[in-house]
Amino acid sequence: MPSIRPFRAALLSLTVALPVFAAGPAVWGEGMMVKVRPGTAARSATEVRLTAARNEFVSFQVALQGGDTGLTGVRAKLPALEGPGSTMLSGPDVTLYREALIPTKQASVAGEPVGAWPDGLVPDTDEVAGETRSAFPFDVPAREARAVWVDVHVPQDAPPGDYVGTVTVEADGGFQRQVTARLTVVDAALPSTSSLPSAFLLWPPHVCRAHTGREDCTPEELQPLLARYQRMALEHRFTLSSLFPRKPWPPAWSDFDATWGPYLDGTAPSRLQGARMTSLEYVGPLDAANLKDFTAHMTERGWLDRAYVQLGDEPPYGTTFEQVRATGDLVRQAAPGLRTMLTTNSRELKANRLEDQVDVAVPLVNHLDGTDASFRGDQRGTYTNFLERPGTALWMYQSCMSHGCAYGTNAPENKPGAGWPSYMLDRSAAKARAMEWVTFLEGATGELYYQTVGMLSTAWTDQYRFNGNGDGTLFYPGTPAAIGGKTDVPVASLRLKLIRQGMQDYEWLKAVSDAGDPGFARKVARDLIPAASRVTDDGAAFDAARLKLIQRYEELTATQTPGAGTTPPDAGTKPPADGGTAPAPEEAAGGPSRGAPGSPSDVTPDAVADAQAGGCSTGGGGTAAVAGGLLFAAWALGGMRRQRARVTVPARRK
Repeated sequence: MPSIRPFRAALLSLTVALPVFAAGPAVWGEGMMVKVRPGTAARSATEVRLTAARNEFVSFQVALQGGDTGLTGVRAKLPALEGPGSTMLSGPDVTLYREALIPTKQASVAGEPVGAWPDGLVPDTDEVAGETRSAFPFDVPAREARAVWVDVHVPQDAPPGDYVGTVTVEADGGFQRQVTARLTVVDAALPSTSSLPSAFLLWPPHVCRAHTGREDCTPEELQPLLARYQRMALEHRFTLSSLFPRKPWPPAWSDFDATWGPYLDGTAPSRLQGARMTSLEYVGPLDAANLKDFTAHMTERGWLDRAYVQLGDEPPYGTTFEQVRATGDLVRQAAPGLRTMLTTNSRELKANRLEDQVDVAVPLVNHLDGTDASFRGDQRGTYTNFLERPGTALWMYQSCMSHGCAYGTNAPENKPGAGWPSYMLDRSAAKARAMEWVTFLEGATGELYYQTVGMLSTAWTDQYRFNGNGDGTLFYPGTPAAIGGKTDVPVASLRLKLIRQGMQDYEWLKAVSDAGDPGFARKVARDLIPAASRVTDDGAAFDAARLKLIQRYEELTATQTPGAGTTPPDAGTKPPADGGTAPAPEEAAGGPSRGAPGSPSDVTPDAVADAQAGGCSTGGGGTAAVAGGLLFAAWALGGMRRQRARVTVPARRK
């Protein structure tokens, strides 16, 4: 038998001589729940699938990996999504952003990577002034990843059905790739004004410093800029409640009304037509004359039901209980119609005899569903007596306690795959989306956040504050030097998009509850978040839960005749006197999760498992927004068996 060794040797030499081919650049579609960091591995998904109601925002990403060569001069465009009857979603309803990387030098939570995190969203055309900015072109270094964020707003009058659009990515040297976006618009609409009132604070001098480099902006300089921040906040479904210049005080009320009246009345320009502020903080001197004057003007303009005054901050640390009590007495005597708010919990309210002076109690999330001995487990029932007094409300807030307010005090609950809701930029997307789900579960009716521009001046390079990256800073200063164009505007963080998604999730939870199945809504929320300290990092689970709510809402409203039991969003309605909505019985009781008897499951267990693993509609990879097509198949099948009734997620009622 002839020897085969010479043949093997020849084959080996041929193999060694073959060139080693370089890995080329890659482009793929990604959902909103993955933070694309420089080390993110390339995927092959060429399609994303999305689901939304009318007047809802949906987001996805187009990610790029530079391969061995890198990419230069990257540009992206999505001209429109085309739907039924040649309906086009385009123009201001479609916005592309370049995701800017923000450096971190110390992790907010032990175990999180230190380095560059995507967060600042530089727009192609900004949402406020409509100017072309410096999102494109950009470069992708070899063997690193970058991403483009895409926002789509579904207009109020968009017909339900399927929409499709193509994101085209180009780079120098003739490089071109495409990602297809498929959007299913369901026959429902979200209200323009959030059903969950909020008070996110903003200190005007920080905005002055970040945009002008000075400390002495006049009201004439500052108010137009602050109004742009308010517009962006409302389009992300929360309210900046304290952004008014403090000097002079009282303001000339005619000027105040001209600037802020449109945002309080819902007539300011916005993609969310009719969106209104849900809160308004008194920021003047704490004296009887000014409190009376403010309350009289709020009453005259019909805004008093949204106005409030803070009696102090986190007593006994920020304010003593004696000071809180004295301020409470003053407000009750001088302005009895003005709501009072205090960041405290039920134990302190009772121990310090403040239950009659506080209208809105705002405990920490850690104290409402806690792990410490004094607050272990669901504490909602401890507020029952307080909430029996007319005009009272329970809000909640998160703070640096979600990660640890000082170095070495990191919350032990922040284990891999678990932990508290968090707005830190180096935490998972799921952590930033979770707060409103927890708010619903606790039967709270509002959310407070202590600051949004705390490190605005250095936001592009450093946001480390109170032991966290991004603590108290949710915006970026959109100066022409930073993003191009001519007009100073606020720039959204990626976290703002996730907060907006949480607010929209709350609308679906409320819609299912109002439509007759609060038990189902509560069970979906509790299955997703077993406790406030156990928020998963699995973004796919959040998207799967949302799709369950959408299908259940469609089932509950399928037999309604058009307009039955619904109210057009913001059609002259006003928020309730307590600034929120009454909790469903299960919420108020803080009882166990349970589905309504006979409630059908919206998707098969296998479908949910597939979605949580990343979904097959984009080739896998741990993102969930793109799993919408898979999960929504169940809704589509159900839709073939039901009447097509135009239904609206109910707006808030008095």
